[in-house]
Amino acid sequence: MAEVKEGNKAPVFSLPDGDENKVSLKDFSGKNLVLYFYPKDMTSGCTQEACDFRDAQPEFNKLNAEVIGISKDPVKQHRKFADKYELPFKLLSDENSNVCEKYGVWQEKSMYGKKYMGIVRTTFVINGDGRIVKIFPKVKVRGHVDEVQKVLSEI
Repeated sequence: MAEVKEGNKAPVFSLPDGDENKVSLKDFSGKNLVLYFYPKDMTSGCTQEACDFRDAQPEFNKLNAEVIGISKDPVKQHRKFADKYELPFKLLSDENSNVCEKYGVWQEKSMYGKKYMGIVRTTFVINGDGRIVKIFPKVKVRGHVDEVQKVLSEI
């Protein structure tokens, strides 16, 4: 597998959304894609991040960009999360971590001295040709959407 880094082709994926429809990277050909990986629906940081992306949706539309969120949560959980917060974009379910592993975001984490595997909050900006333009590793939620919009405005 090719290394996931800026300038390389984005790894292909095909995952179910909250309505159990398959969504693939190729569906976004010709559009910019903001692919963000997050740990868990309904948690404070993940809810804030999703709502920030939701609130900026008109700006993303102007930048010819789609937003997609990916976590390990099951499809039904994504549907509840999207409905509760009126999210206008798709959330994809990667329950077996295959896509998380392809993108290198399934990593060892540590909390209170205990080590475990989990999703490291990461955003990939992918251009219409399927190339990774920018990777934001270990995202801090506050101000993140502005950083993403700045990158998109320069594509």
